[in-house]
Amino acid sequence: MRIEESLAQIGDRMHKAREELRIAEEQLLFQMDVVEEAKTRMLVAETPIADREYRIAREDCERMARERQRVAAEISDLQVEQDRLLDRMLGSSA
Repeated sequence: MRIEESLAQIGDRMHKAREELRIAEEQLLFQMDVVEEAKTRMLVAETPIADREYRIAREDCERMARERQRVAAEISDLQVEQDRLLDRMLGSSA
């Protein structure tokens, strides 16, 4: 596969990953609000149900944070690969 084709594919993957990251960040912010509300209800109600709802909300938030980290790492890896291909392309044209 030619370098230009690889760069184009990486560009497409980066575009999709950045969109995924944007969505993950929006979901994470929303879930953080859900956790805060559930925490308040747990502290006020002091019931097992409120405690369970808080625990579930917190676990969901942690899962979303891990997904956000995964997507950010994917973008970082794609940027490294893009830089490597650009270096190869510039090195072969010199």
